[in-house]
Amino acid sequence: MMKSIEDFSEILQRDEPLSQHTWLRMGGPAQYFVTPRTEAELLDVITTCRNQQLPIHILGSGSNLLVREAGVQGVVVRVVEPLLSEVRIEGTALTAGGGTLLSHVVAESVRAGLGGIESLVGIPGTIAGAVVGNSGGRTCDIGLLITSVRVLTQENKIAERRGDELSFSYRRSSIQDLLILSATLELVRDDTEELTRRMRKSWIMKRATQPLADQSAGCIFRNPRGLSAGSLIEQCGLKGLSIGTARISERHSNFIVTESGATSNDVEQLIACIQKAVAEKFAVDMELEIKIW
Repeated sequence: MMKSIEDFSEILQRDEPLSQHTWLRMGGPAQYFVTPRTEAELLDVITTCRNQQLPIHILGSGSNLLVREAGVQGVVVRVVEPLLSEVRIEGTALTAGGGTLLSHVVAESVRAGLGGIESLVGIPGTIAGAVVGNSGGRTCDIGLLITSVRVLTQENKIAERRGDELSFSYRRSSIQDLLILSATLELVRDDTEELTRRMRKSWIMKRATQPLADQSAGCIFRNPRGLSAGSLIEQCGLKGLSIGTARISERHSNFIVTESGATSNDVEQLIACIQKAVAEKFAVDMELEIKIW
């Protein structure tokens, strides 16, 4: 007999508030919310959803996601540590499960005396999210380090993407698969103490310029080519603008910070205000870096 989503009662919640699982702490419920414990269980859940023709939404750490108050129909599958969180090092190659937090991968590589990824300290989210969105900073994007990615395809097959199948550009990748099961990075041997020093320096610079103590979803917009999204927003005089209890950060204009009582609608209105103001003043279309469900 074909399995139903209801058969996963041990790991299934109905009408689970997604505000509990996103950094912005807002948004409506998931019709079904599943937290698989192993890769096999994860694949079983996804096969069942496909057989029942239920929409599938993959949720990592919820760091770059805005969920609307109406919530999400279908199944939200949570893929974050401890699921898919193994980190394996062989020589200078590091393989991390898709649910591993990027911060954990940075710490493990530095501890092993492997350099290349230390400047990504302080970027939230899982390794899967980082690879799909080619996360990075001023000096390095993660796509530069990726040699192969193990994925679950839209056709429900496990495949490996490497070489020509992988391409990365600013905050984008060619990966269109349902989810990343693991990613392999090629790093370089370096001195652990020197790496720790560089990592601390990157972290201090981030803390000085970004509202890391506030509730936010990281950068809201991609930087337009050759320009800074934060600078454009600031030049429109929008720094500190608030709607409800959501406001554009005074510390970094490309962050929207939220306080108790803020709604997704408040954040979406701020996004629309920014897009309109920047388009009118600079004739630039501001593209979202966060996802909206």
